[in-house]
Amino acid sequence: MKKAHPANPLALAVLALLFERPMHPYEMAATLKQRHKEESIKLRYGSLYTVIELLLARGFIRAEATSREGKRPERTVFALTDAGYEELLDWMRDLIRAPAKEYPQFEAGLCLIGVLPPDEATELLRDRATQLAGQVAQLETQLAEVAQQTWSPPPALRKAMPALESVKRLPPLFTVEGEYRLALLRAEHAFVADLVRRIVEEDWGPRELWREAQAAAASQHDKSADDDEEAAT
Repeated sequence: MKKAHPANPLALAVLALLFERPMHPYEMAATLKQRHKEESIKLRYGSLYTVIELLLARGFIRAEATSREGKRPERTVFALTDAGYEELLDWMRDLIRAPAKEYPQFEAGLCLIGVLPPDEATELLRDRATQLAGQVAQLETQLAEVAQQTWSPPPALRKAMPALESVKRLPPLFTVEGEYRLALLRAEHAFVADLVRRIVEEDWGPRELWREAQAAAASQHDKSADDDEEAAT
């Protein structure tokens, strides 16, 4: 039976980096930051070393060499093994074809929104729509700036593919996660803005039922709080 993939997506990032070339952990972290991948995969140095130990234990990577620059501590350069290459491909196929279900916090809030009075919930949704509009504008600006940046392919890639010399701008292949994130933000903003409109203009809920159900449930706890205060005195 095939073992489950490591739980931390940072392990996938390490395998993908070593797919390009051997690296030491500091270079891995620097490369992820330079490419803004930490916006999609949480990056912490402690977690990075934990992930490396896990990948070593499972035979997916190996220590290739150690190096030292000046008085800095020795750095171990890691390389991808054949087993690690197969794991990388299998993991990527699973992620793209059928990723595991996620449980976004905003969705959790929506499914329990009846706990709040409708007027308060509507104002909070308006606040959320405003935040989302700002995030959309910010990400649109970032992606437009990235699209105009000059691109210098890694030496190994340039050597393997001389045609890349003519590519002057960063190809969208390397920023597709930003496009995906922007699409999600736009969709969420459109949904939230329309939900506010339906609550206000179409009596979504319906509001009176929502208000009465919330007030009835809240009154139980208000009474319980009053009883506790009386008992304390």
